Amino acid sequence: MTKQNQLRIALLTYATKPRGSVIHTLELGEALQKLGHQVCIYALDKDGTGFDRVLSCETQFIPAKPALSDIDALIQQRIQEFVSYLSQSERTHDIYHAQDCISANALAILRQQQKIPHFVRTVHHIEDYNSPYLQQCQDRSIREAELCLCVSDGWQAQLQKHYQIHAPRVLNGINTQRFSSQPSGLESQLKQRFGLTGSPIYLTVGGIEPRKNSIALLQAFAQVLADCPDAQLVIAGGATLFDYQAYRTEFFASVQDQGIAIGKSLIVTGGISNDELPSLYRCADAFVFPSVKEGWGLVVLEAIASGLPVLTSNIPPFTEFLSPEQALLVDPNDSNAIAEAMQAIVQPDLARSLALNSQSILNYYTWETSAKMHVECYDQLLNAFSH
Repeated sequence: MTKQNQLRIALLTYATKPRGSVIHTLELGEALQKLGHQVCIYALDKDGTGFDRVLSCETQFIPAKPALSDIDALIQQRIQEFVSYLSQSERTHDIYHAQDCISANALAILRQQQKIPHFVRTVHHIEDYNSPYLQQCQDRSIREAELCLCVSDGWQAQLQKHYQIHAPRVLNGINTQRFSSQPSGLESQLKQRFGLTGSPIYLTVGGIEPRKNSIALLQAFAQVLADCPDAQLVIAGGATLFDYQAYRTEFFASVQDQGIAIGKSLIVTGGISNDELPSLYRCADAFVFPSVKEGWGLVVLEAIASGLPVLTSNIPPFTEFLSPEQALLVDPNDSNAIAEAMQAIVQPDLARSLALNSQSILNYYTWETSAKMHVECYDQLLNAFSH
């Protein structure tokens, strides 16, 4: 690649802890760097520890002060932290690309102040906010971007319907160097640490929150336990900007009502490190993810790459990339259907068939392909502004 078409790309993300859009940012940054572009990832850093992996591209960590309890004030503060940091930076980039509403609002302010020429926003999904301020932030982040991208056909259609915006589709990918069925040696340590001695072991990743449909999954698991008392449900991850305390309280009240033993039948791991997550997938017998709203569901690709049979919801975006031969697709609002599928998915023949049939999608969803699609979109944007 010549210097002439080497792009200087700023990718912005609201956190350093692994959530879907954060992982997307890191993997995309690495893939763009490998193509010969000069990438810098800007991330709000709450605890000063940065990302839990070493990257080949440059990173700039923006100190994020302790969170205010009011969510509107918190979002305002986070936007301002981005604005203040980038206003003082002498660095310039050809492309400023926000992966979330917070960083996109910061870029909208900087563009208004004529400190940057234009910005790109990837819309992973559209939220239904109760707060008028948050709704306004989301609308601004989408409407004011010179270019919106999205990762699924479903969200592309929603952007057209609600905002009359055509957002070119880009891919998510899966890093098969990190996620595979090949044991690393960490599996036995994780099993010991979390007490993973059950049979079968069901894993879900993303914490306890409404979008992940955690209560319906719990109700389904209670039915599974009646027939398989040794079964375990492992809920991993969950670092998030929003406080889902009311939902978590309801979840744990349901755990108590159903008589499910925490630490024995139900294992809640909290955050899992970058090094440990691939091994945690390999500790499970099946991946269960009856989510009701996702931008894409990167964890589904991670589970497939790890050799697990997958149970997920029969709604977009999952139905865009998975057939009934590649995953058990169930109604996420029907805990009985989830329970039946949980019992079916650990039957050896079906488990083997699903795990084998789903492998073919991994060749299509690569970060290299995604990076090339992004560069094409960036070039079109820059050409439009140069004429």
